[in-house]
Amino acid sequence: MANKKIRRKTNWKKELALAPGYLVVGIWVVFTFVLIGWIILASFSTTREIFDGNLFKFATGLHPENYVKAWKMHKVSSYFMNSLVYTMISCSLVIVVSAPAAYVLSRFKFRGNGFLQNLFATALGIPAIMIIMPLFALFSQMHVNQSRGLLVFLYIAINVPFTIFFLNTFFHNLSVTFEEAAAIDGCSPMKTFWTIMLPLAQPGIITVTIFNFITIWNEYFVSLIFANTAKTRPVAVGLYSMIQSMRYTGDWGGMFAAVVIVFLPTFVLYIFLSEKIIASVTGGAIKG
Repeated sequence: MANKKIRRKTNWKKELALAPGYLVVGIWVVFTFVLIGWIILASFSTTREIFDGNLFKFATGLHPENYVKAWKMHKVSSYFMNSLVYTMISCSLVIVVSAPAAYVLSRFKFRGNGFLQNLFATALGIPAIMIIMPLFALFSQMHVNQSRGLLVFLYIAINVPFTIFFLNTFFHNLSVTFEEAAAIDGCSPMKTFWTIMLPLAQPGIITVTIFNFITIWNEYFVSLIFANTAKTRPVAVGLYSMIQSMRYTGDWGGMFAAVVIVFLPTFVLYIFLSEKIIASVTGGAIKG
């Protein structure tokens, strides 16, 4: 009897009330899968098959060489590596800067604490387009435009407010008993943070890093202004230049193959870490 499962009666009134939401989500999921499926099929097709609408027939067979042409001829490999370097360095340094700042703001009371938290929260509401042109004028005078280091610096600066805001809440929900026990053992606040609190905040750090990764990987406007040379272009600007070149090359199969290559890292990242994201956002950590 103890192992017998208790079946709960279905509340049909509640389910019917949620039916419109289910319908909207279902339509969105179907639309997304159809769109992604069409792009994948187009990446294995020829330009003529794409424009004739014969993607499902594969009259001339599959064309995996589209990916080879996209990777080599259309310089997707260069754009991909640039974005990978920008994203990995930026995401790492954002955590290095934001995690200690968020911990201090969440744990220590000092004059100006509330002002700093409000300042970071206000920064979240400032559109990037409002600060790009003043920054462009400033960096042009300093003669540091179109450099990889400048783009990484801007990515870090733009994503620090969100990361601090996110981790501030996460650190605030961690139990203070860990710090009290560490203090009894003679552990300094700095050592407590690096050896105890930072590992405990791993779910939040992973989640915010994934958000930052997706944001930086897909970023377009900042990189268009500050990294629009052949050597420094990331994938978003590189795809735009490919679309412009389609007027002359007409290799639409290669272009859709490039889209799949660019889309693949964020898709794989979310597939493998989606459970951690959901657990961190919905569950949080141990509350003190």
